[in-house]
Amino acid sequence: MPRSTSFTPDQLAERALMTFWELGYNATSMDVLVRATGVSRHGIYTTFGDKHGLFQACFPKYQELVVTPAFAVMEAPDANLGSIATYFDTQISAAEKVGLPGPGCFVANSATEVAPHDTETQVQVAAHNARLHAGFMNVLSNVTRNRQRPREREVLARMCVIFTNGLWSTSRVTSEGADLRQAVDLFLTLLKSKL
Repeated sequence: MPRSTSFTPDQLAERALMTFWELGYNATSMDVLVRATGVSRHGIYTTFGDKHGLFQACFPKYQELVVTPAFAVMEAPDANLGSIATYFDTQISAAEKVGLPGPGCFVANSATEVAPHDTETQVQVAAHNARLHAGFMNVLSNVTRNRQRPREREVLARMCVIFTNGLWSTSRVTSEGADLRQAVDLFLTLLKSKL
């Protein structure tokens, strides 16, 4: 890819996101980023300071391009258990189109590879998981109303976040969308039994 002479920080972050997402942080060298983004080392350093700075800029870009469109169904005022099923099915279908095994979730990948050794990434992962938790709480609040205590909803929402991260991590090592759907079906059955 020829090197760009003109780019915005937003364009650079979007191009870099796809590379970090597919390869991971450690396997993505500056040479790889230069080739993938079409931006020179000088351009990357001038814009984001270093590889780590560019990596951090990928988190809000991932929220914008992937999480917000996919998770909107969970954040809707009238979200219900069907919304959870729709969210999972939509994401599994998207992974099948790309091809399984796929890249999984950029944030879940970063949680295991980078966050244990990097405070900034821990903050990004925590913010992402807090958003997931709030979405699941929205659904559970709508579904249970006064039938369940807030503490029980909190625990169930946390379980949903853990399952979600595990599912997308599993999508990196399975070639069958049916396996992911089977796990979702069982999870939703167990969740309904707790409501």
